[in-house]
Amino acid sequence: VQLQASGGGLVQAGGSLRLSCAASTRRTFTMFSMAWFRQAPGKERDFVAAISWAGSTSWYADSVKGRFTISRDNAKNMMYLQMNSLNPEDAAVYYCAARALRDGGYSYTVAEEYDNWGQGTLVTVSS
Repeated sequence: VQLQASGGGLVQAGGSLRLSCAASTRRTFTMFSMAWFRQAPGKERDFVAAISWAGSTSWYADSVKGRFTISRDNAKNMMYLQMNSLNPEDAAVYYCAARALRDGGYSYTVAEEYDNWGQGTLVTVSS
């Protein structure tokens, strides 16, 4: 699967942005669980949110819980991240990631568990 993230930009603290991730795949999009990670300069890539193949279950990092909402539209091969009440600590390059469904559990917060990555979209938050 090829992933293309978009929607980043400059926003004032307290503002909102909606990130999108477009998936191009010969396989059915529902064959993938999806996630968002972010990486600030000089820091490791951190988990932000993940969503199950059907979109029925989602998980969030504590730092974004209640402010960010992950969703997906399987008919359009799209995933989204609605980000509200942004603060300067949210500034980073945001990456979308996909993991092909397979037997066995996995840790959805671990970047190495994902098979495919988008190129990233930059989010800048001014104070």
